[in-house]
Amino acid sequence: MFRLNLKIALRNLWRNKTSSVINIIGLAIGLSACLLLLLYVNYERDFDRHFKDADKIYQVMTNFQDASGKITSTGFSPGNGIAMAIKAKIPEVDVITRIGGGDRSPIANAQKVFNRVDLFADPDILKVFNYEFIAGNPNTALNTPNSIVLTQETAILLFGTTDVLNKTVRYKNANNLKVTGVIKNLPANTSLRFDYLMPWSFFESINSYVKNPGWGDFSFLAMARVNNPATIDAINAKVKKLFNENYTAQKNENFLFPLSDKHLHGEFLNGKSVGGEIERIYLFIALAFGILLVACINFMNMATAKSERRAKEVGIKKTIGATRGSLITQFLTEAMVLTAVAVLIAAAIVEVSLPLFNNLLQIDITIDYGNTGYWLGIFSIALVTGLLSGAYPALFLSSFNPIQTLKKKTARAKLIPVNLRQVLVVTQFSFAIMLIIATLVIYKQMQFIKNRPVGYNINLLAELPQDGELFGKFELFKAQALKTGAVTSVNQSSQSMTRVGNWFYGLEWPGMEQRGKEIVFNRLQTSYDFVKTTGVELISGRDFSRDFASDTAAILLSSTAVKVMKLKDPVGTTVKLFGNQLKVIGVFKDFNWDSPYRSGRQMVINFSKNEGGIINMQLNPANSLSKNIALISAVAKNISPEYPVEIGFVNELYSRKMHSENILGILVNLFGGIAILISCMGLYGLVTYSAEQRTKEFGVRRVLGASVGNIMQILSVSFLKMVFVAACIGVPLAYYLMNRWLTSFEFRTTISFLVLLSSIGGTALIALLTISFQAYKAAKANPVQALKYE
Repeated sequence: MFRLNLKIALRNLWRNKTSSVINIIGLAIGLSACLLLLLYVNYERDFDRHFKDADKIYQVMTNFQDASGKITSTGFSPGNGIAMAIKAKIPEVDVITRIGGGDRSPIANAQKVFNRVDLFADPDILKVFNYEFIAGNPNTALNTPNSIVLTQETAILLFGTTDVLNKTVRYKNANNLKVTGVIKNLPANTSLRFDYLMPWSFFESINSYVKNPGWGDFSFLAMARVNNPATIDAINAKVKKLFNENYTAQKNENFLFPLSDKHLHGEFLNGKSVGGEIERIYLFIALAFGILLVACINFMNMATAKSERRAKEVGIKKTIGATRGSLITQFLTEAMVLTAVAVLIAAAIVEVSLPLFNNLLQIDITIDYGNTGYWLGIFSIALVTGLLSGAYPALFLSSFNPIQTLKKKTARAKLIPVNLRQVLVVTQFSFAIMLIIATLVIYKQMQFIKNRPVGYNINLLAELPQDGELFGKFELFKAQALKTGAVTSVNQSSQSMTRVGNWFYGLEWPGMEQRGKEIVFNRLQTSYDFVKTTGVELISGRDFSRDFASDTAAILLSSTAVKVMKLKDPVGTTVKLFGNQLKVIGVFKDFNWDSPYRSGRQMVINFSKNEGGIINMQLNPANSLSKNIALISAVAKNISPEYPVEIGFVNELYSRKMHSENILGILVNLFGGIAILISCMGLYGLVTYSAEQRTKEFGVRRVLGASVGNIMQILSVSFLKMVFVAACIGVPLAYYLMNRWLTSFEFRTTISFLVLLSSIGGTALIALLTISFQAYKAAKANPVQALKYE
């Protein structure tokens, strides 16, 4: 029986080539879009889950509290003393490791030097994370201070091979380290990324502050591995007491949070996870299955559009004894055959488009064809798609009355009303309108954030890592760079303007209330010409200046810092920072150094000649960008020839902070267009069906004098009505959902009437263009052909 149904299905599909091709293309596009989105969802969901026993790996985090014990914020750095305290006092934690670094630093062999991401950690990091060793022993790889573990990519970059055990590399042109291990490259969806790993003992030898970790400093990460995740609440009950037992200058609570949950659930409120990237994942899942549903609706409309041609077939089969069940099986077989072909095409589309998809989103999704789950997922989606798309046509066509169909009467299903097709098209276009509104709102929000004042001159500001001799000979670099004319101002600071992250407690000021001891400030250390170089806006006071010798003990406060300190006249006030008396010489307007979506938080900028790290340069607008870069590179290479010159542009670094929203905008744009395309194919199917059902009517109207325009109007208006019904459903839903999305931003745009009107008008125009072709074809048909059989 199956063989017979398959043969009939293939014959029918071959006989109706045009509709079969449209059905297959629609399903293939919908399936490929769905698969690509689900691959992306799986990529995001699998962040940090590829490690062995990933459910046992936790990150130690901190809830900062005010004087009353209320949680003010949650930080990923737990305090420099907590890791060793947990190791000593919490036996349920099997191993714990401190982690520092994460900067792009020079690593070299005898001939070449490259800037790559470094990392320092206790040897137990190799027990927390089961990195796959290509060479070396994970039990001993970090046991000696002069050891280093390279990733596969870094080993090949330096030596051209992974056979590099016991070879020597040079770190920052100052320390020779012996290669004791090579690990496979880390998957792209790994939070803790590095190019080479060094032991904590070496970190201590080159940084004196690392030897004596301060509880009030939050410079390092801590990762732990517990023996039983089910007891995490009991473990956290012990962990949260440790900070205040060892340090009383401020109130804090530490806790362990699953590392595998951090990527998607990294937003915290009152010390509890309240979501994060997971909201985007839910959106993409809905988008994936929404597109698939639209493709299935398109299939249904195309199948039922040909109902007149199948009515006689159904009538004859029922007359000679075919049961409704056998007819349903036949039509479902046709649907499954079409789906099978569409799945093969969709798989090919995914394979071909995946590199472009990765490049577009700047990610690295790969398909593991040896993974049973991948094939099971495709099979499940194909089966559901075939059944979903074929069920309605099968039920509809099999319900025809044989007497009516053989007498050429309108073949309509009693079980399912004809107007269900209109409902399906309304559903399609409601979804399309929602996607158009979402695209416009996301774009508008992105532009709103991009156009929001950053607080400093972002467009002509460049930065250069202060590697090698650039630190000790900064004044020489500054003089020579200015002399070239490539820059108009140069300044050094402890960190990048886009990544200031030095939180501390303990700032003291006149009239400070008791709770002032609990306030956490962020700090940037810099030298002369800071305001001139960066363009940070001063509200009052002045910049650090060589004209005032006392400025070596000076400090600037942000406007938010002045508010929380409750200073009425801050300029001239003396504050105490880590025991040093510093004079406030200026107040600057908050600038975006962290997230472009949040308002400024309290920050201080103090003078320091010894805390370099980044050279800030205001480029000369009179020169071309390439000329400025060439001149600066020549100066840097002349002073520090051993190190590569990597000049970063602050506007590019800043734009990376909107990576998540950029991906959201790209995906909604791309797959929204696909959904609209498939919706138009479904609409085309329904217009075809309507034109077939009204052949005689149009013939009579033409004979009685109706013009082509009149016929097109009759056919088009009824369908445009469905688009406007879809707008009445889709617009309120989209308005509600996008308003909810906007509430996650502190600074946000509004959904204007123009956005809503544009989405309705655009959808109506697309629908009209889709309808017009078939409407014109029906209107131009010879009325004699329509009426001659009567």
